[in-house]
Amino acid sequence: MDARADVVLAILLVGVVSYSCRAGGFFLMRYVRLTPRIEAWLNAIPIAIVGAVLGPIAANGGPPEWAGLATAAATMHLTRSDFATILAAVAAVALVRQML
Repeated sequence: MDARADVVLAILLVGVVSYSCRAGGFFLMRYVRLTPRIEAWLNAIPIAIVGAVLGPIAANGGPPEWAGLATAAATMHLTRSDFATILAAVAAVALVRQML
């Protein structure tokens, strides 16, 4: 299958913009004094992203997605591990879908 030039260009540009945002954030954070409040904000970002991804999916989904959201919330509360939370949520959705 041949790749269309406009699609390849769009993918490359999205990659460059994504990398620029990340690199810019790392660069700018060199000039920010880390207070406890800023550190708490930075620590809250991963779960906010997980919630932003899972929220709409659960709102538009059914029992498997609701189980995944509940599992994600419980796992994050118990472990405070982003990786464990994502694994548990995916496993819960897969398990409930398998049972239905």
